[in-house]
Amino acid sequence: MAFEGLTSKLQETFRKLKGKGKLSEKDVKDAMREVKLALLEADVNYKVVKDFINSVSARAVGQEVMESLTPGQHVIKIVNEELIALLGKSESKLIVSKVPPTIIMFVGLQGAGKTTMAGKLALHLKKHNKRPLLVACDIYRPAAIKQLQVLGAQIDVPVFSLGDKTNPVDIARAGIENGKRNGNDYVIIDTAGRLHIDEELMNELKNIKEAVNPNEILLVVDAMTGQDAVNVAEHFNGNLDITGVILTKLDGDTRGGAAISVNAVTGKPIKFVGTGEKLSDLEIFYPDRMASRILGMGDILSLIEKAQESIDEKKALDLQRKIMQQEYTLDDFLEQMQQMKKMGPLKDLLKMIPGFDASKLGDLDIDEKEMAHTEAIIKSMTKQERQNPSIINASRKKRIARGSGTSIQEVNKLLSGFEQARKMMKQFAGMQKGMKKGKFKFPFFK
Repeated sequence: MAFEGLTSKLQETFRKLKGKGKLSEKDVKDAMREVKLALLEADVNYKVVKDFINSVSARAVGQEVMESLTPGQHVIKIVNEELIALLGKSESKLIVSKVPPTIIMFVGLQGAGKTTMAGKLALHLKKHNKRPLLVACDIYRPAAIKQLQVLGAQIDVPVFSLGDKTNPVDIARAGIENGKRNGNDYVIIDTAGRLHIDEELMNELKNIKEAVNPNEILLVVDAMTGQDAVNVAEHFNGNLDITGVILTKLDGDTRGGAAISVNAVTGKPIKFVGTGEKLSDLEIFYPDRMASRILGMGDILSLIEKAQESIDEKKALDLQRKIMQQEYTLDDFLEQMQQMKKMGPLKDLLKMIPGFDASKLGDLDIDEKEMAHTEAIIKSMTKQERQNPSIINASRKKRIARGSGTSIQEVNKLLSGFEQARKMMKQFAGMQKGMKKGKFKFPFFK
């Protein structure tokens, strides 16, 4: 995930500050030098880094900080506030047309992920009870139209196309008329890209802009290209006056400098970030939450939102009842695991927990293969075995291991872990019941 190296370095710098009872100007200066190096290593634009360090330093050597009871924490607070300002201050929502449909034009270089991002945004809008239409205006890249049609079919969103022989400007106009006729709230225009910025590309995009007058011109840039992403943003903004940026592949860039630089350099907000390969891997960009992640302070709001999107409330209540009544089975365990998988990689979820030190994970990759093995083992059991694991004897274990492509040791490990979990749940249920009846007392109250 983005910012891993930066977060680790910043946390180390802040640990040193927190350890000091009082801060001198030299302490602040040394800390700022380390912050500066960390930001530059994360591929943040040099001018952006220089301005950021000057702003933080000017506030951090003030009388208010020097006389603070916890000066180290005060400096961290200043860094957090300045980082939020650098990232864009607050969430930038999509500009919505007073008269539907709202027209969103996607622009960017070839390979940045425009077409996939168009599908992701369409799905995001659909989840919020909107009716988007995708318009295929990339007539140059082989199979670009087909790719958009496949994405549209996957998420059940209509795709408008006139093939690859019609002028993109005419396709865009016809697509909007189609959207109006069919009552679509949003029309998302997927335009062509090039491997580099050229006059021909810009002229075509300017012509589409002039013809359809979009509410939003969103530039899709690949976060993994670092400084190049910022340069591309500057060029597109200079030619088209973009309204916002979508960063793709933020999950693949451990530096993340583009996310910090692009708003400061272009003055245009980051509206969304792509965080994975799945069509659901799209997040609204919240500067305050991103600053918290960068500084290793967690992001509990995003974690809650992910849980609300992925976990069925009725099933959660039913699971709570089963735990209280000691009816928790391997089927319930499997369902829990599958719902957790919907929320994304466990390693990324752990980093959203405030106070969790991500550096302790090291190079640990919480392997999805192990979860797949667990799933295979449970699915290789009979319904009776999943409901009552105590009946699983040696011969049954052998059959389960063979059926799941695992070993008897792995089956034993799962059963042992499940039994321990059940015992803990039994104790928890007993405590809850005792507290309700007013009989439960903590063991240290005699």
